Amino acid sequence: MEYSHNEDFNNISLTKFESMLKTNDVLFFDSNEFENIIHHYLENGKISLAKKAIKMGLQQHPSSINLRLFKIEILVIENKFETANEILEELHYLEPNNEEIYIQKANVLSKQDMHEQAINALLIALDLSDSEEGESDLYGLIGMEYLFLEQFENALLYFQKCLEEDYTDYSALHNVIYCFDFLDKNQEAIDFLNAYLDTNPYCEVAWHQLGRQYFALKDYKRASTAFDFAIISDDTFIGAYLEKGKVLEKQKKYTEAIENYKITLALEDPTSFALLRIGYCYEKLGEDDLAVQFFNQTVEEDPLLDKGWIAITKFYAKHQNYQKALHFIKKAVNIDSDNVLYWKLYAKINLRLNFLEEAEQGFKRTLELGNYEIDTWLHRSDILIKLGEYDAAIYNLLQAVEFYPESAEIEYRLGGLYFKILEQDKGRYHLKNALRLNKDYDFIIEELFPNLQNKPVVKAIISSSKKS
Repeated sequence: MEYSHNEDFNNISLTKFESMLKTNDVLFFDSNEFENIIHHYLENGKISLAKKAIKMGLQQHPSSINLRLFKIEILVIENKFETANEILEELHYLEPNNEEIYIQKANVLSKQDMHEQAINALLIALDLSDSEEGESDLYGLIGMEYLFLEQFENALLYFQKCLEEDYTDYSALHNVIYCFDFLDKNQEAIDFLNAYLDTNPYCEVAWHQLGRQYFALKDYKRASTAFDFAIISDDTFIGAYLEKGKVLEKQKKYTEAIENYKITLALEDPTSFALLRIGYCYEKLGEDDLAVQFFNQTVEEDPLLDKGWIAITKFYAKHQNYQKALHFIKKAVNIDSDNVLYWKLYAKINLRLNFLEEAEQGFKRTLELGNYEIDTWLHRSDILIKLGEYDAAIYNLLQAVEFYPESAEIEYRLGGLYFKILEQDKGRYHLKNALRLNKDYDFIIEELFPNLQNKPVVKAIISSSKKS
């Protein structure tokens, strides 16, 4: 469908249409005006206004193919596929060689996850297309359908065809590189980008993507050069400065990295990523006051960025200022109580401060959120032992056994706990099992259950194991 690009004409039509809606007057618009009005509303996500325009348009121009195609677009958005197909069948009967009908048919099929059939429809549309611009768009649509099917080689082929038709289609360029990345073909991506840059040497997007490929290969010198060319091509390209900063960090050139990150702060509103990286760089340089200043700015700029809260918490923990660390991790937990990284850090800091009940709750919540690392189970059980909660510690460890059935560390603890609650048979079983798995870990009994190591039955089991 063709749309008028006369902005004044479009504005007059829109003003006239919206005035009509307010006054309930019925005014006449030609079909092209309706198409432009509908296109404007769809582009801006104003679906209800688009529907009104389609309804009025079809009342005034009931035979318009394009207006009915717009109606199909709305039906697809509303998941009314059966009705959309019925209209498509009618349109196909009227205009069997209209490529837009096949494009909409593909849209309907795609939304129903029928991507192979969508591709077939788009290939017919491609045969019917008589313009290079139309072909380029169709190549892109076919490429997207292959992405849905995770057929990355085929998707790559069509996105490349898209670029052959229109080398300025940066969306297609990004998709080409996405396919190369997914296929782990960094060198092929580099070759492609170098060939592309031979014909389009001032394309900042291509230089930026080339730098990312070299960065992935840890070729930081070439990556840095590529990002420099991206900046030469567009000195306001924020992505290139950010990536250059990352390269400089890898090269331990922290002062230069800070300079690049700060340029992005001057070009637009501060991003939490840039603020965080500046904080890390200052920390590496030993500029602790400036590091904290930028970590604070990070969490103020984006309170939902977990990396910011973790950075400032770990900073204070590293400097053994656990009270400050606890202050920040509590704030983080209050903002996002389902973040497993927060709870694990919360538990460890409380443990450092010997706040055992709070630490136990932290490790418990960490487990509830699906963090089943063995250290989490062990830390929680050790705290429960110190708190005298032996039954809870046993229950915790029996859950851990399901994930780590051959862990000597778990078995020693279970053995000690069962002896503690006077279940001798279970104590013997688990202690023998622990010694079978790893005799060198018997110090766990001494550390966690010092009163047990001199118990005759425990001494006998350990002594017998050492002799065998």
